[in-house]
Amino acid sequence: MQLVIISGRSGSGKSAALHALEDLGYYAIDNLPAGLLTPLAQQAAVQNNLSRVAVSIDARNLSQDLNHFPNIMQELTADGVDVLVVYLNASAKTLMERFSATRRRHPLTRDGKLSLSEAIEQEEQLLIPLASSAGINLDTTRLSTHELRNTIAERVARKPQQSPTLLFQSFGFKNGVPLDADLIYDLRCLPNPFWDTSLRDKSGQDQEVIDFLAAQPLPQKMFTDISHFLESWLPNYKESNRSYITVALGCTGGQHRSVYLAERLGKHFEEQQPDVQIRHRDLSPSPLTS
Repeated sequence: MQLVIISGRSGSGKSAALHALEDLGYYAIDNLPAGLLTPLAQQAAVQNNLSRVAVSIDARNLSQDLNHFPNIMQELTADGVDVLVVYLNASAKTLMERFSATRRRHPLTRDGKLSLSEAIEQEEQLLIPLASSAGINLDTTRLSTHELRNTIAERVARKPQQSPTLLFQSFGFKNGVPLDADLIYDLRCLPNPFWDTSLRDKSGQDQEVIDFLAAQPLPQKMFTDISHFLESWLPNYKESNRSYITVALGCTGGQHRSVYLAERLGKHFEEQQPDVQIRHRDLSPSPLTS
């Protein structure tokens, strides 16, 4: 049995993620009490049609159940259940904006004792046992619903493979550091095509920008240093049973230098790794709104 547990802060896209898995053939259960995970797995063991189950667990659970979650995970694994926890997160500012846009109440504000900002902060603390057990962490701050569903399909419902998926993600520091990055490289020390007015409106995918950066020694040294580091350490990540490694490459706006290096590193590692992906977070930002 494969059991996918979707968790994360309210407003981060848990419902969209669960619906995506349901559309992919998973038996989906929303807001399951954590204490019922073991009985659910036992029931699934005797029903052939419950080989793939997805459940969402959030701060609406009893706090004692959330605190015992690591023990529950150990029990499920010992019983032969293939468990994957997917934790969704977003910046507090984004969560505030989403609740304001939808006019929904945060589940921790229903007794009137907490403000929305206090509830968002407290929820993060309550979910630490789930966040620390996550095999996949997703930052949905700048994801649309469509992008989130595609990401869930790619990362969660993909076929098992021996090597971890390697994702190269460009971003702009002015829009914040990705919360789900495993490794972050600051490229703001490299020559900036932005100051060439003929390149300002282009991106690191355009040949003119590629030629500009390829002619500079520093971008080539940065590429060599990052690729050598990853080639040296990827075997260790593989041995630690990581299913996904996100390498975030940041420049000021996420348009030129980071895009160029993400593309070049991605193409380089495609020759060595079975599953390499490239994503440019800030080329066409479209925030998650539902």
